[in-house]
Amino acid sequence: MSESDEESRADGGRLGGGEGAAWRRDLALAASFLTRLPIAPAVPDAAEARRSFRAYPLVGAGIGLAAGAVLALALGVGLPPAAAAIVAVAVQIALTGGLHEDGLADLADGLGPADRARRLEVMRDSRIGTFGVLALILGVGARIAAVAAL
Repeated sequence: MSESDEESRADGGRLGGGEGAAWRRDLALAASFLTRLPIAPAVPDAAEARRSFRAYPLVGAGIGLAAGAVLALALGVGLPPAAAAIVAVAVQIALTGGLHEDGLADLADGLGPADRARRLEVMRDSRIGTFGVLALILGVGARIAAVAAL
């Protein structure tokens, strides 16, 4: 049992002391991995990295709230829904550094080659191919359309 688990049990499981500090650390680790925010905690060991997964939904909610706030602001200043949606999705992409878009493009490019070894080689390549570009256009376009429909 870890030290933070023992502290959590000692205080009845409340988020005080050790467990609160562990949640803050997990949130910082999750935010440093999932966003481009200038949060630079020390490099975690494998157990800390696994434990930080519990904070991923909170970081995702924060990104969504930021994009929602920008959407509301853009609509409030009179931008049409499509333009406001473009700005909101751009904020999401900027906050995450395009992490999901990069993965989508790699996956789409990897669907082209027939054999497994070539697929993996293509996905590891930093260049983007036709399938990757098309997946990004369709994926980001679908997100913009969905946000505009809200």
